[in-house]
Amino acid sequence: MDGIHAEATTPLLTIEGARATIRLNRPRVHNRIEPADLAMLAQHFAAIEADPEIRVMVLTGTGKSFSSGYHLGDLADRPGAGESPREEGPTFETVANLLENLRVPTICRLNGGVYGGSTDLALCCDFRIGIETGEMFMPAARLGVHYYPSGLYRYSSRLGLNAAKKLFLTAEKIMAPEMLAIGYLTEMVPVDQLDARVNALADRLAVMAPLAIQGVKRSLNEISRQELDVQANLDRAKVCGASEDLQEGLAAFREKRTPVFKGR
Repeated sequence: MDGIHAEATTPLLTIEGARATIRLNRPRVHNRIEPADLAMLAQHFAAIEADPEIRVMVLTGTGKSFSSGYHLGDLADRPGAGESPREEGPTFETVANLLENLRVPTICRLNGGVYGGSTDLALCCDFRIGIETGEMFMPAARLGVHYYPSGLYRYSSRLGLNAAKKLFLTAEKIMAPEMLAIGYLTEMVPVDQLDARVNALADRLAVMAPLAIQGVKRSLNEISRQELDVQANLDRAKVCGASEDLQEGLAAFREKRTPVFKGR
């Protein structure tokens, strides 16, 4: 997965059982994200959304970095590239929002440094597990870029206003311990433990009750944006209350066994 000699491609999707993995795959340029990658990511997200057998998704990169961010060449040609659509594909902001709103829980496997717009892609994931030598920075101010609205919301709501201001206004690089301290990382691990921790979390999420975990994820994301649809939240709770999964969960608890959820 981490070989830097892999041939560059658009992001790759693999599905193994209940787990989908998307891998950014331009290692020679630190997995720089290009317009074609945005279109492919959107396709992969749609495929995951449409497959009820998928219960969890992992996003990672090939090589020594997670991602160096969006292609600056396109940004130079089109100063509004982050939020202005191209004829041939979605914007970076659109793809980030698709990731945040993905039905299944998501894990970002941060196999190395994360920079620029890709810091927001990682924030779109529900969990971020990174190596203890990782680093991040957001160079928007150093480039003269005003960031798109949803990315600013995510930074502020997930990391807090002080951290968001520090990262955006100073373009200062921070290392993994500080990434953990401000909540950017969910977990920080030695590089040789990265896969074990990601696999353990993915396996745990995959066996949870799908209707409950997906409904609660959606409500929590709405709350973070101060957009909670109370009636929709109540409707999701009602569906869970009438589900076969609830009966299975209660029966398994009484019988002291592992529940087997069907998502219905």
